[in-house]
Amino acid sequence: MTSLAALPAFLAHFIAGLALLGAAFLVFTRLTPHDELGLVRAGNLPAAVALGGAVVGAALAVASAVSHSAGLADAVVWAVVALLAQLASFFGTAWLLPEWRAAIERGELATGVLKAAVAIAVGLLNAAAMTP
Repeated sequence: MTSLAALPAFLAHFIAGLALLGAAFLVFTRLTPHDELGLVRAGNLPAAVALGGAVVGAALAVASAVSHSAGLADAVVWAVVALLAQLASFFGTAWLLPEWRAAIERGELATGVLKAAVAIAVGLLNAAAMTP
C-alpha cells in the first residue's frame, strides 16, 4: 500500500470485523449457562482460558472472512457462516463434556483448556476452508 486511498475500505472492513467479533462475544457469553465475565473477574483461570479461546477462534474465522472476501457484504456473510460453525463447536464440546460448567466453576483448568483448544482449532479450520 503506497497511499491512503485504500483507507476507507480498510476502515469499513476493520469496523465490520470488530462488530462481528463483538457480536460473537456477546452471543457466546449469553449462551453459556454461567457468567463468564463474572468468573473471569473473580480470577477463575479455566473460565478465562475458555473465553479467550472462544475469542481467538472467532477472530481467526472473522479475519479469514475479511481477508478472502470480494467485498464488505461478502465478508459479513462468510463471517456469520464461520461464527455459526464456532457456535456449533461450542455446543459439540459441551455435549462431549456434560460436566464442563461445574468443572469450570470449580476451577478445573483441563476443561477450560480443552474448550479453548477446540474453539481455536475450529477457527483455524474455518479460516482454511475460506481460502480460495
